[in-house]
Amino acid sequence: MSSLVAASDLARAAYCPRQLYYARRDDDRAPPPAVREIRALAFEYPALLDGADDALAAQPISVSPTAYRENLARLRERGDWDALTDPVARDVLLAGKDCRGVAHKLVRSPADGDEDDRPPVPSLVSPGEPPDRGVWEPQRVRAVALAKALAWERETPIPRALVEYPAVGVVRTVGLTTGNKAAYRRALRVARDLDFVPSRLRDSAKCESCAYRERCGVKTWSLSSLLGR
Repeated sequence: MSSLVAASDLARAAYCPRQLYYARRDDDRAPPPAVREIRALAFEYPALLDGADDALAAQPISVSPTAYRENLARLRERGDWDALTDPVARDVLLAGKDCRGVAHKLVRSPADGDEDDRPPVPSLVSPGEPPDRGVWEPQRVRAVALAKALAWERETPIPRALVEYPAVGVVRTVGLTTGNKAAYRRALRVARDLDFVPSRLRDSAKCESCAYRERCGVKTWSLSSLLGR
């Protein structure tokens, strides 16, 4: 198992190879307590949906209590609401042919057929916020990695994975499409071949939130500085 690439490393490779280099060098890949607090929300959706404003405001959510309940109400209309709120398992270590990683949930598939014959799908719980549509590429890559690892273990195709954003009460589906699998393979190549310090990103918004930006030495520019003000 030691030769397998961590799914979290694949996400860093997709985000910024230099960030992955620093994380590996420092062996610094454990999530901070704030991340664990947000992820815990993914296991409390029914209670949060019924929560009062003051109770929700005390939670680590990124939107107003009203907007949060509205998002959860829309989520409840999904066919997999019951599966999301009552997962088959949680925090499951999956090991595939090329990578390993933790699925924060294994969720029963809502597809037709005998429930006992349907493999679950993995769910990745993200502490951040989603884009307007779809899923950020690092999370898409990590979700694909989990689906492929689960498929390897179960010896059956897993056509999709889920990415949950409990800070806003939103869940997105990641299909194992040609494009998503290609992004996974690119990240896998980067993660396997990373034996040198990669080049810095240039003027990237990604750097603003990176924990390694000070030691990296990358320059970030505001709009006003780019305009010479």
